[in-house]
Amino acid sequence: MKNFYKKFSERFIEGLLMISSTITSLTVVLIIFFLFKEGLGVFNKKPLEEGYAVVINRLNSVGKLNAEQIKNIYDQKINNWSELGGANDSIYLFRMEDISNYYTDEQIGENFEHLPDCLNSIVDSIKGVIAFFPEKYINKSFKGKQLEVDKVSLKEFFGGEEWFPTSQPVSQLGVKPLIYGTLWVSFGAILIALPLGLAAAIYLSEIAKGRVRRIMKPLIELLAGIPSVVYGFFGLVIIVPFIQQAFNLPVGETGLAGSIVLGIMALPTIITISEDAMRNTPRAMKEASLALGASKWQTIYKIVIPNSISGITAAAILGIGRAIGETMAVLMVTGNAAVIPTGILQPMRTIPATIAAELGEAPDGGLHYKALFALGCILFIITLLINLIVEFVSTNRKNTKH
Repeated sequence: MKNFYKKFSERFIEGLLMISSTITSLTVVLIIFFLFKEGLGVFNKKPLEEGYAVVINRLNSVGKLNAEQIKNIYDQKINNWSELGGANDSIYLFRMEDISNYYTDEQIGENFEHLPDCLNSIVDSIKGVIAFFPEKYINKSFKGKQLEVDKVSLKEFFGGEEWFPTSQPVSQLGVKPLIYGTLWVSFGAILIALPLGLAAAIYLSEIAKGRVRRIMKPLIELLAGIPSVVYGFFGLVIIVPFIQQAFNLPVGETGLAGSIVLGIMALPTIITISEDAMRNTPRAMKEASLALGASKWQTIYKIVIPNSISGITAAAILGIGRAIGETMAVLMVTGNAAVIPTGILQPMRTIPATIAAELGEAPDGGLHYKALFALGCILFIITLLINLIVEFVSTNRKNTKH
């Protein structure tokens, strides 16, 4: 009977563990599925604000334009319809605020009841006109032609160099500046954090005395619990002014400031995990190395580090993940300029900071909302690729050592 209860309890615990792992795995899969489902939806939408239309004269032969062409029209970089495959007519821009140049308030109506007829008359009378206004003002007798706008394409999304998701008449959803900013800041942070973190881990595990280790290890672990906004305040008050003065810059909110702050934030994770991995190196291996005449530093380089490479790899991956996924601290110190950076001393904007700053203002289910989820997909892919690269390099190095 005793054996029966023992086996039953073991099976019961195994079942609970299996259910727990299944639910956890399924939750992760569903989160990723939801992320990509929402993110890929951006390519099924037009870059026009919902409920608005771009209209032209009915005699205009142009019937379809993409977001970049419409932007260039409203930026007055394109001034003739012949540049778009139409007739040799000048392009006339009409905006809703221009209506007062054509009609009085009395003609428009106190409740805008005559506004559809006024807009109809303007579009019909000006051959080269292009107008942007709400679709609700297009009545049944409208004589103009709604311009068909291409959906957001992969080329425009990944190759575009401007991120203005709320611009009118068309949104600019070029993610290149955000990807570049994320990579600049993240790689800068890793270049700062990884060498310093490994050096500190080596010191704590192999060189420091027991008393020093017992004091420093909890202090380092305590740094991991500090809220990111506190690091952001530290960077804004200390690091940003220092960079501005040291490099004689107009502003100190740069990619370098973000890299330094993120590097400091990643240090506790890298140090703690790497130190634990190094301390798990069998004592017999280190003593054998020293007995064969190797110095202490040779033992660290030839025995300790190769033996703990898997733990160091895990530390690097978690450190990179902390750097790439951080939001608040980066939002405070990088300047948030959505332009393609050419150096680390320029203001930048990262993908996580963009999502954190804009998601609360994006209408649920709209183009801006879908675009931010697409940014989340890009961030997930970048993190996955970097983790795979780090794992591949460390595995190859470990195999080479053996």
